[in-house]
Amino acid sequence: MQPFHIRRAVLSVTDKTGLVDLARTLVAGDVQLFASGGTAQHLQAAGIETTAVEELTHLPELLDGRVKTLHPGILAGVLADKSKSAHRQDLERHGWMPIDLVVVNFYAFDKSGTGEIPVEAIDIGGPTLVRAAAKNSASVVVLSAPEDYGDFRAAYEQARLDLGFRRAMAARAFARVADYDRVIAERFIAREGEPAAPALLGHRYSIGPELRYGENPHQTAQVWFEQPPWGLGALRQHSGDALSFNNFVDVDAALDLVFDLGDRPAAAIIKHNNPCGAAQAATPAEAFAAALASDPVSAYGGIVAFGTSVDAQAAEAVAAHFFEAIAAPSYSPVALTILHAKKRLRVLEVPRQKWSEEGQTTRALHGALLVQDRDEGLEDLSQLEVVTRAQPSASEREDAAFLQGVAKHVRSNAIVIGRGRRTLGIGAGQMSRVDSCELAVRKARAAGHDLRDSVAASDAFFPFPDGVERLGEAGIKVIVQPGGSKRDADVIAMADRLGLCMLLTHRRHFRH
Repeated sequence: MQPFHIRRAVLSVTDKTGLVDLARTLVAGDVQLFASGGTAQHLQAAGIETTAVEELTHLPELLDGRVKTLHPGILAGVLADKSKSAHRQDLERHGWMPIDLVVVNFYAFDKSGTGEIPVEAIDIGGPTLVRAAAKNSASVVVLSAPEDYGDFRAAYEQARLDLGFRRAMAARAFARVADYDRVIAERFIAREGEPAAPALLGHRYSIGPELRYGENPHQTAQVWFEQPPWGLGALRQHSGDALSFNNFVDVDAALDLVFDLGDRPAAAIIKHNNPCGAAQAATPAEAFAAALASDPVSAYGGIVAFGTSVDAQAAEAVAAHFFEAIAAPSYSPVALTILHAKKRLRVLEVPRQKWSEEGQTTRALHGALLVQDRDEGLEDLSQLEVVTRAQPSASEREDAAFLQGVAKHVRSNAIVIGRGRRTLGIGAGQMSRVDSCELAVRKARAAGHDLRDSVAASDAFFPFPDGVERLGEAGIKVIVQPGGSKRDADVIAMADRLGLCMLLTHRRHFRH
């Protein structure tokens, strides 16, 4: 393979970070530098000689600088395929020279969305040159941001400017042009005086594998991973079958729950995007056993997640049952050996530090995209308002904190009953809150749990006293809920009548 030589470079940058060092590297390699006005002045001030781009265009800057590099004398040199004799002849016929390196970044554009659109800050020549050079990566290297200079200098000094490197730089360039255009489009879309369209639209994704099918076999599906990778984009699969569409959904829900509960060992079992059991304990194995006992029938074939590293004891406990997948931030070597023996079990690792509650969530509708901030964090239940005559004990406050954390991850209407930092019964996705109360009680009793002196958490307020009445009749002693109903006084009066303790969070965690 012939080495790639750089004889001529065009430089036109707004951000001049690292430019002088890059130019000195090129000059040392006997590269002729063609630079536009501000770039040339910056380099000449550093003692680096350049040739004005007018030597390529034979024209001065036009239209107050709007036209500097938009000329065949530059664009033809950038777009010429050096392997084609017809392209070389065209250049020679017109007295133009091939360009081997393009170093260009763009005018800074105001993203705020306030005031008039700064049209003079919309770069035309820069993106045009970058796109041309990226298209012609077979013959040209393009550096579209100072972040590229270090990689380029290392490759240049080691004579490694091969096609793979040039295509990698081209990929970065196309992505930056797309981001730049997207910001401008969002600014135009925004109404005057209002914030620009959400930054979410500027996120980049890598295309992941095609999935066997979507939620149902007649639906095609694929997974895209946000770049740079985080969350499920940082997932590592150690063994087992390929993940399905529904596996991805449930793994996301499972890890989101256990990571939200804090640093104490936690386990959760998810089925159809809802927890059927969750617990915290002294060890991962104990947390798993308690989570499984919450509803062992529903747990069959679910997804189990751990908030801390999985050891051999926890792995053995999981391997004794049928689950679609296990997810955790890490595994001991012995635990992996145990789990690998379950040939179809998907063993997944997602580093906890790659999980974040910040940012936005989206939901695609017909012709619309809903965007909202993530539901971050949990309340400090030690500061919550006690609104009944009965007062909670320290352990009941702990249980309320844990159960409120679980209820945040249950589809509304959500009622979660538990005791000892473990769930006993979960009512999810019902059209009325009293139905969720009755479902949670029924599920707990079906699993053989004694609900006397237990705690219940609700993701939203009780619109009527009937839900509180059902929970009290079942033996629940403490209820934690956001409050905010116009009938709060009636609900609290019912709790007092039944001798219950009620805590208000004043913050709803509804998951519609």
